Amino acid sequence: MIVPEEDTVGHGTFLASVAAGREVDDFIGVAPEAEIIAVKLRKARPYYLDLYSIPKDQDNAYESSAVMVGVDYILNKARKLKKPVAICIGLGSNLGSHDAYSIFQEYLSGISSLIGVCLCVAAGNEAQARHHTDGKISVQGETQTIDVKIGEKPGDVFLSIWTGVSDRISISIRSPTGELIPRIPAKSGIDVTTRLILERSSVLTAYFYPVEGTGGQYTVVKLMNATPGIWTITLYGDIILDGTFHSWLPLTGFVSPTVEFLKMSPNYTVTVPATMFGAIICGAYNADQNSIYSNSSWGPTRLEGLSPDLVAPGVGIEGFYPYGKGTMNGTSVAAAITTGAGALMLQWGIVKKNDPAISTYQIRAYMIRGCNRMQNMQYPNNRWGYGSLNLLQTFQLMREI
Repeated sequence: MIVPEEDTVGHGTFLASVAAGREVDDFIGVAPEAEIIAVKLRKARPYYLDLYSIPKDQDNAYESSAVMVGVDYILNKARKLKKPVAICIGLGSNLGSHDAYSIFQEYLSGISSLIGVCLCVAAGNEAQARHHTDGKISVQGETQTIDVKIGEKPGDVFLSIWTGVSDRISISIRSPTGELIPRIPAKSGIDVTTRLILERSSVLTAYFYPVEGTGGQYTVVKLMNATPGIWTITLYGDIILDGTFHSWLPLTGFVSPTVEFLKMSPNYTVTVPATMFGAIICGAYNADQNSIYSNSSWGPTRLEGLSPDLVAPGVGIEGFYPYGKGTMNGTSVAAAITTGAGALMLQWGIVKKNDPAISTYQIRAYMIRGCNRMQNMQYPNNRWGYGSLNLLQTFQLMREI
């Protein structure tokens, strides 16, 4: 059947070729005999682009509901074909709690436990993006600050602040010219828009608590027509028992490259939904130099869970775009390699009847045990996880069970 659609971006085509491409000259995918089910996601609606200040020309902005519908389609097709399925999710977002508790992540967690399914998710490429910061308010009444550096022509800037279940914070905001928006009391579900007097910017502030899952607080700051310079957000500890806070700017490509935190942290940069439970979370490394890919996101998650689980080759990987052969870097291509490896393990377990009940959690365990590990490094850690993927070693260890 010919589907009247085409991959105008090329990212999905490339990942499919790496995971399951047939042999062409000196190229071959990880699982070349596998069949491919491809889903084209619908671009996010204008409402969400406006809400999160995403550039209108960003073609890779999707709604989590669209991904869920796509995964459901894949599962239904696999059931009709009566075949196991390895699913690659090579996308992510900084919009979310980063703690595994969302409808999207909980849905995927349920999928990962199904027999005959292997779910692999890219950890993200945010380690060096300067899009995450964190800190701690020690006692009630104390303040901490978040400084955001904004360059020329940033447009609107969206950022989120997350705190734990035992804490409540309120904020004030100072613009680059020194104009102060006084402390705004924390009232859940109410947003306040303030138009500055000395400059053309407006600031929207909103609080939400308790949020789904952990019951913590979610604070939104949206700088509209943001003035270039340093914006300072002051956090006030209204109720403090733990005091830890995290703040994220949108993903690279979803915010101006001139926008960053002055004090950044590469930790906690694993993107949503890779902060979920149950899937195989894939970071990326340079297989030629045996070094971590510099942009590969670092864990842990906000629940202090280890992430990623492992790393796979993600630098200079060859594959096919719609226009022909090329290369790609990043954790999405590492996830595609891991997905192909997962397909081979499903073939071993279900098709060849060695383990008819195999699913993601068994495959994850087998892969972790077979990982390569360097002698001078302690494992697991929040950059390499349990080590680098070695499928041959995984199968060799499985034969010893």
